[in-house]
Amino acid sequence: MNIITDFIDYGLRELYFEYANNTSEFRASLRSAVEKNSFCKLQDRGETMSDILLEMNDIQKSFPGVHALDNARLDVRYGEVHALVGENGAGKSTLMKVLNGIYKKDGGTIVYKGEQIDLSGPIDAQKRGIGMIHQELNLMPHLTVAENIYIGQEPMYGGVFLDQKKANQAAKDLLASMHLDIDPTTRIRKLTVAKQQMIEIAKALKNNSELFVMDEPTSPLTDTEIEELFRFIRQLRSAGRGIIYISHRLDELWRISDRITVMRDGQYVGTVNTADVNKQDIISMMVGRVIYEDPKQCSNVQEDAPVVLEARNICAPNVKNVSFCLRKGEILGFAGLVGAGRTETMRALFGADHRVTGEIFVNGKKVEIHSPSDAVRHGIGYLSEDRKAFGVATGLSVRDNSVMADLKNYRYGPLMNDRKIDKVAEEYVQRIAIKTPSLRQLVRNLSGGNQQKIVIAKWLIKRCEVLIFDEPTRGIDVGAKSEIYKLMNQLVESGKSIIMISSEMPELLRMSDRIIVMCEGAITGELDICEATQTKVMTFATMNM
Repeated sequence: MNIITDFIDYGLRELYFEYANNTSEFRASLRSAVEKNSFCKLQDRGETMSDILLEMNDIQKSFPGVHALDNARLDVRYGEVHALVGENGAGKSTLMKVLNGIYKKDGGTIVYKGEQIDLSGPIDAQKRGIGMIHQELNLMPHLTVAENIYIGQEPMYGGVFLDQKKANQAAKDLLASMHLDIDPTTRIRKLTVAKQQMIEIAKALKNNSELFVMDEPTSPLTDTEIEELFRFIRQLRSAGRGIIYISHRLDELWRISDRITVMRDGQYVGTVNTADVNKQDIISMMVGRVIYEDPKQCSNVQEDAPVVLEARNICAPNVKNVSFCLRKGEILGFAGLVGAGRTETMRALFGADHRVTGEIFVNGKKVEIHSPSDAVRHGIGYLSEDRKAFGVATGLSVRDNSVMADLKNYRYGPLMNDRKIDKVAEEYVQRIAIKTPSLRQLVRNLSGGNQQKIVIAKWLIKRCEVLIFDEPTRGIDVGAKSEIYKLMNQLVESGKSIIMISSEMPELLRMSDRIIVMCEGAITGELDICEATQTKVMTFATMNM
């Protein structure tokens, strides 16, 4: 371990100089403290890891027909990264919206910095030092970094004119204090997602936030960007800030968190020290049952299964001469690193993006696919990795979303056949176990796993025989993942065929019958599942053609 790097990474620069000029005993004690993550004990702030920054007790919240929170609890210490986990629909977001003042609690108490508080709204929470960094970043891409940081609180001169120079300098000083080399005059749209996330954190720091809520902060990030974020979270922790860390990526909890609180069905399940438990312990607490994720040992596809889809020499932007076939009842996995061209290939095949050259065959017959409607007409459905943008209309009901791809079959003259729509929507809600209070429930109010099931229902109602799943479980908790996996297996058992793009190696090895690996827009390898390993997949994924 490089003690110098650790001290700088964790924001203990001043302690490093003291460390460098002291005795071996002092150096050893500091090294031990760094290794144990006991950073705030090193700083003479009068606070220790036992000091409670936030206590939420017996929190109650109900909506019409739904008891969203029942006896929910959470406490956060100064200088702690506290992970909050649970299945989609477990109540995590609702609890955080209560903490942020978006929802008014129906019962219970919130004690922040030793004072019982009742929040009137997000601005009140912000003024008290509670910063919320949402999964979907709340930045204005056409404005500069400084303008985003100080929006609504812009420095003025003469009482009426914006002092742009002062705003830029203030933003520059703030970013420098965070050890971020970002020009405050840069437009947000020109920054990476990781740096945009840092700007969200800067906005919270500007308000002197002592408690940060981070909702799925790593979901859109690359491995390098995740490391950058983790270094900064450690700096916040070393400065005594409290962090509530929400994530479905359970493996990363052991890299960043000190304690874990688990919720299920709107209720508190328990809080554990991260070092005292393993991944399976947390999964069992989350879902109330054991979920196994063993790799598939052999393909389930019959040797003589017919080819239902074939692509020959597909060329498109970022796609180079891609050819493959898909058999009836097969799950064909597509692996590769970010930018490998997997999504671009499928969008070109589906007609969503322009295909320069190449041929497509469905059930042995050449077909012309120039648009998504062409693909759907030939029985191909596409489940985008961004389901909220391309998969569902979140402002519409479960009922309306389920028949969206097949509306012409539910018309009765100039009107819609509501009785027929209700019948088929109810059938598929039951068939694939969509959890919703009613068919009229708005999709935006459902969990990510249930939104994904609605997208599947939409294509099943359209009677698609080939389904392209692009990152099918992104942003979905482990319990909902298991349900999606079960549903996918049921689909192929019934004769459907699936192409699955995934960035999660365990998912590829668990679900695929074959795995095709891409790198820089080209296919670099193909593996039957019986011979596939993480090492082999990664070797092909980093192989330049």
